[in-house]
Amino acid sequence: MGFLGLAGKTFVVFGLANRKSVACAIGRVLVEEGAEVIHVVRSEQRLAAADKLFPDSRVFICDVEREENIVQLSKEIKSFLDGRKLAGIVHSIAFANYSEGIKPFHETVKKDFLQAMDISCFSFISIANHFKNLLAGNASIITISISTTRMASENYGYMAPVKAALESSLCFLAKSFAAFSNVRFNAVCPGLLKTSASAGIPGYVDSYLYAEKATLRKRALETTEVADAAAFLLSERSSGINTQAIVIDAGMAVNYFDSEIVSGTIG
Repeated sequence: MGFLGLAGKTFVVFGLANRKSVACAIGRVLVEEGAEVIHVVRSEQRLAAADKLFPDSRVFICDVEREENIVQLSKEIKSFLDGRKLAGIVHSIAFANYSEGIKPFHETVKKDFLQAMDISCFSFISIANHFKNLLAGNASIITISISTTRMASENYGYMAPVKAALESSLCFLAKSFAAFSNVRFNAVCPGLLKTSASAGIPGYVDSYLYAEKATLRKRALETTEVADAAAFLLSERSSGINTQAIVIDAGMAVNYFDSEIVSGTIG
């Protein structure tokens, strides 16, 4: 058995879209460690992609925007598990619909904000609730957030407050579950990554290149590094970590006044 002790355990990973997804990277690490991975995707198209990427894994479809779909999914996975328990769940789901384009924050469109909150935050709470009876007593549930929700990135818009709500939910879920289990809730909070989802954010490439310069090692964060941290949090090796938002940014947050960046700005 490896250091993480994940072999033979079963995990559900929500959010795989393609090979560049954080969910895909986490799934690969879990499989490499000998775990059984159940993937949950949003559509038939993503089902086909998941089948190609993980031919030995079971894949289910669930649009989490409708809570009844999550309820139905929990029943389907319960049947598939046939009495086995889940060692953990990965929530790697986020959605933002900038229906009127990027706007100043005070002009945020209400329906867009509420939809993003529903899909990106409430789904985490709902999944925990409807899967609670399928979890081992010491299971680990993680979500994917961002390295900071206190940076007013104009092109990220209202998603930072949504992610802040997601992170806040960790302590409330952990407190609720503590009444009947030792299930833990944590977040992995990466800096800027090269994923298909992020590529759709206006101006993201420029932000990504800036982040690479600001990173201490002058090399961008890799999705595999995020996945490795996630695997650790899913393992019992992290049993003392609960309700934490673990930042994975290769030191970017301490380096905004890097001399190269400053000289380039004032030059």
